[in-house]
Amino acid sequence: MQSTNGSAAIDWDNARVFLAVARHGSLRAAGRALGLSQPTIGRRLAAFEAVFGGPALFDRLPEGLRLNAAGEALLPAAEELEDAALALERRHAAVSPVLSGTVRVSVGEWAARFLAGNLDRTSVTPLPSGITVELVESQETANLARREADLAVRHHPPEGGDLYIAKIGTFAAAVYRRTGADGDAWVTYTEEQAHYPTAQWVQQRLRAMGGSIALRASNMAMQLAAIRAGAGQGILPCFVGDADPLLERVVPPTPEIAADYWVIVHRDLRRAACVRAVIDWMQALFVREREALAGTRPLGVSPRRGRTRAPRRQIEDGAKG
Repeated sequence: MQSTNGSAAIDWDNARVFLAVARHGSLRAAGRALGLSQPTIGRRLAAFEAVFGGPALFDRLPEGLRLNAAGEALLPAAEELEDAALALERRHAAVSPVLSGTVRVSVGEWAARFLAGNLDRTSVTPLPSGITVELVESQETANLARREADLAVRHHPPEGGDLYIAKIGTFAAAVYRRTGADGDAWVTYTEEQAHYPTAQWVQQRLRAMGGSIALRASNMAMQLAAIRAGAGQGILPCFVGDADPLLERVVPPTPEIAADYWVIVHRDLRRAACVRAVIDWMQALFVREREALAGTRPLGVSPRRGRTRAPRRQIEDGAKG
């Protein structure tokens, strides 16, 4: 791209790659963050460097790429360009009436499993056929201002930022084991995840009543597999444990380990048609399955009197921010 005076103009896509490499420290990590291949990241970074006469903006080190003095000098201006470009992108999305495209949702593992398991049962408020939901499982809140995600579903809402926040539901949790199994062994999270409320609850139980840890695993899928195999007992959300015919509850749903969930969206995007449709679907789904989430019936099993149609709710209900 050329400017009107014949010099090379700044390409926002290339500037975005420069910022991603600066933040993530390698071409591979920047590619993962942007959804681009490593060769594409390399080409775009080279094109960005060429605009400034071709000097390298990064020192190539064994552990990755690090901004040098020339790169550091460009960083503030690139971030200002990013802020302006993303603000325009968000506002364009907010006024577009088109109900098609991809909506990227940053979500923790419990909510990710719940949402993914219900994408084919959307009779209450079905998603328009043109919308693709992209679930990105992460324990870290995505930077919604940078469009790392269009919205997030989190156990703890952030306290700052230009965000709209609304509670969408609560996941009850209980202790489960393989049916007929016995013993005081536990399946829980790793030491790095000892700050999780469920991991802390297990530690308190061990101190009070004794027992041992049979397995530490970093995600619920591995823990579930171990509990189903009879390795020990562990905490699961009720919608998972109650639906598994191999499992039984050891204790009723425990309020201390229930997890409230919140939907979080940047203010500029809260009325974007695609984002609004996904939020409406999630809110209706949480309403429809509230008994399964509370542990009073298995997920997907209709009440005796039939499933009731969930009311549409607006994100402003109970919103913060």
